Amino acid sequence: MQSYYEQNASSLGQRYGSVAFEEVHGGVLDLLPPAPAWVVDVGAGTGRDAVALARRGYQVVAVEPVRAMREVARRLYPCEEVCWVEDSLPGLLRLEGAAFDLALLSAVWMHLPSGARGRAMERLGGLLAPGGLLVVSLRRGAPPADRVMFDVPAEEVARDGERAGLRVVRLVDAGEDRLGRAGVWWQVIVLRKGEK
Repeated sequence: MQSYYEQNASSLGQRYGSVAFEEVHGGVLDLLPPAPAWVVDVGAGTGRDAVALARRGYQVVAVEPVRAMREVARRLYPCEEVCWVEDSLPGLLRLEGAAFDLALLSAVWMHLPSGARGRAMERLGGLLAPGGLLVVSLRRGAPPADRVMFDVPAEEVARDGERAGLRVVRLVDAGEDRLGRAGVWWQVIVLRKGEK
């Protein structure tokens, strides 16, 4: 999976950047904690979301395992306020001791095989501060043939979240793919740690 992103980082940066942060995440923006909360953008890709959050005053850690994607991010969205970390799910080992008010996974969960998703959710739950939010966008529809991807329903994410001490606070049917890919649609599920 990572080799696809390594080879296509430049073109993906242009494509992903053609859709604004507010357009992608508009259905959940009212739930975000007030800045300057701590945010981790897991699978930050080419940086669109991480930089948009930093510009809104958040303290942002952007996690991206693919070197070429991090390089494109720094070129397209230069922003000293974003701390880039090379790491990946399910372990996120370089985030030891952190506590985040918001964890964002935009178009990431679909890459995790079923055996890794429960462990990843446990890890994310452990990284959230009490009352912290986990926002996961889910790519729905048949996976493409050119990379490893899974169609993960929101119900599964909710079940894994519940086991990790998170409860669903919102499910958004975000509609058809904004990049025009046929047969692709999106859901966004928001979970909160604890009762806050």
